[in-house]
Amino acid sequence: MDFAYLILAAALIVAAAIVAFALRRPQAPEPPRPDPRLDDVIRGQGSIAGQFQQTLDSQTRLQTMLAERIEALDKRLGESLTDSATKTAQTVAGIGERLSIIDAAQKNIASLSTQVVALQDILSDKQQRGAFGQERMEAIIADQLAPPLYEFQHTLSNGSRPDCIIRVPNVQAVVVVDSKFPLEAFEAMRGTGEDERKALSARLRADVLKHVGDIASKYLIPGETQSPALMFVPSESIYAELHANFADLIQRARQQNVVIVSPHILMLAVNTIQALTRDAKMREQAHQIQNEVVLLLKDVNLLAERVEALRTHFERTSKDIGEIEKPMGRITSRAARIEQADLALPEPAPSVSKPS
Repeated sequence: MDFAYLILAAALIVAAAIVAFALRRPQAPEPPRPDPRLDDVIRGQGSIAGQFQQTLDSQTRLQTMLAERIEALDKRLGESLTDSATKTAQTVAGIGERLSIIDAAQKNIASLSTQVVALQDILSDKQQRGAFGQERMEAIIADQLAPPLYEFQHTLSNGSRPDCIIRVPNVQAVVVVDSKFPLEAFEAMRGTGEDERKALSARLRADVLKHVGDIASKYLIPGETQSPALMFVPSESIYAELHANFADLIQRARQQNVVIVSPHILMLAVNTIQALTRDAKMREQAHQIQNEVVLLLKDVNLLAERVEALRTHFERTSKDIGEIEKPMGRITSRAARIEQADLALPEPAPSVSKPS
C-alpha cells in the first residue's frame, strides 16, 4: 500500500513538473494588424484592372470595327478595280474595233486609189476606153432585158456589127445601140483658155459628128433597123456638156436619125422597151386566155348537165326505194301477225272405258 502511495506521489510530482514546464513556454506572438493603406492600394489595383479590361474590350471592338471597315473598303476597292478593268477592256476593245475599221478604210482607200489609177489607165487608152463604154452599156441592157430581146455584136445584112441590137415585140426591125466615148477633147477643154477652148470645142464637135455619121451610115438599114439609132455615151458629164454647150450638135445628130443617150437615158429607154414587151406578151396571151375561158365554160356546162342527170337518177332511185318499202312494210306486218298467231294443236279428248 505504501508502495502505491509512493507511485501516486511520484506521478503527481511529474505531472506538476510538466505543468510547470508548460507554463514556462513562451507564447506565440500576435499577428501584425493589416495596414489600411494596403487595402486602398488593393482596391486601386482592382479599379485599374477593371479599367484596363474595359480598355481591352474597347480596343477589341475597335479592332473588329476596323477589320470590318477594311474588309468593306477592300470589297469596294475590288469592285471598283473590276469595274475599271471591265471598262478599260471595253475601251481597249472599242479602240481595237476602231483601229480595225480605220485599217479597213485605209485598205479600201488604197484599193480605191489603185482602182482610180487603173481607171485612169483605161480612160487614157482609146481602145480600152471603148471597151469600158461597151461593157457599161452591156451591163445596163443585160440587167433590164431578157436574153431573147437583145444580142451583142450582131451582124447586119450589110456586114456591119453594132455593139448591141434590141428586138421590139411585133416589130421586125431592131433597135441599134452603139457605144462611143469622145473623152480626149472633153478632158482637154478643162482648165484651158478661151482660144484653146474654141479649138478643142471644134475638135469635140468633129469627133461626135464623125461617130454620128458612122452610126447613121453603117447601122441604119431600111426594113432591118429602126430609126433612130442610139449612140451611147458612158459619161453623164460629157452628156450634160453636149446638151448644155453643143445643142446644135444634138440637133444635127437627130437630123441623121441618131439619138445620143447617157447611162440614165439608156436605162429609161430599156425600161420602156421592157414595158412594151410585157404589154405585147399580154396581148398575145389574151386570145389564148379567152379560148381557155370558153373551154372552161363548156366544161362547166357539161358538169352542170351531168349533175342534173345525177340528181334525176337519185330522185328515180329514191322513188324506187319508196315503192320497194311499201311491200316490205306489208310483208313485215303479215309476218308479225303470223308470229302472234296461236299455232298449237288441240289436245285429244280422254277416252272413256265401257263396262264389261
